[in-house]
Amino acid sequence: MTALAEVEAKAAPHRLAVFGGFHPGAGDSLPPGTGTVLLLGPAEPGFWPHVTATPEWLDGRSDPLDRWSARVIGDLATTFGGSALFPFGGPPYHPFYRWALRSGRAWASPVTLLVHDRAGLFASYRGALLLPAQIDLPPPPPASPCASCPGQPCRSACPAGALSAKGYDVPACHAFLDTARGEDCLSSGCLVRRACPVSQAYGRLPEQSAYHMRLFHT
Repeated sequence: MTALAEVEAKAAPHRLAVFGGFHPGAGDSLPPGTGTVLLLGPAEPGFWPHVTATPEWLDGRSDPLDRWSARVIGDLATTFGGSALFPFGGPPYHPFYRWALRSGRAWASPVTLLVHDRAGLFASYRGALLLPAQIDLPPPPPASPCASCPGQPCRSACPAGALSAKGYDVPACHAFLDTARGEDCLSSGCLVRRACPVSQAYGRLPEQSAYHMRLFHT
């Protein structure tokens, strides 16, 4: 039977890590026969130099990161006799936010964005592996890193006031990014995500954040 260590070993050369998993239950709306869901995210440091050297990135076509994710995670699913689902390609979209919470390794942060035990507010998911067997999963951390975070700097980091406990004011964020002061967020990544101490230890490059910010603000 497939073990978690086997999946991790196959994902590692692609600079992907298992960001959590769960065993489906009633109401999860997953394909019949799914025994385990594993969520895959960027393994840092090193993800961005790896993915930007792949054929999908170099062929000049659109959506290189999504196409790379579909190929690599699709191949991993085939290797383990399962299937793959992705956070892109909709609508409708798969509930990756809810699945992340189900994993026990991600929580709603004080500013409502997902915070991950390893990636902090840089939490992102490139896809999900759906495996037919129920594989053993390690116990999740006992609590969100936010519970012991001194001062919770994410709460006051947004210059536009777009991210707060009330949710995400997307129009306010876009309006701020159109100003001179918003250039820092566009070129280096969201100040709120960067303020998280766990994010700062994750090793994500500003170039990756800038790529996603450009897509978001297009």
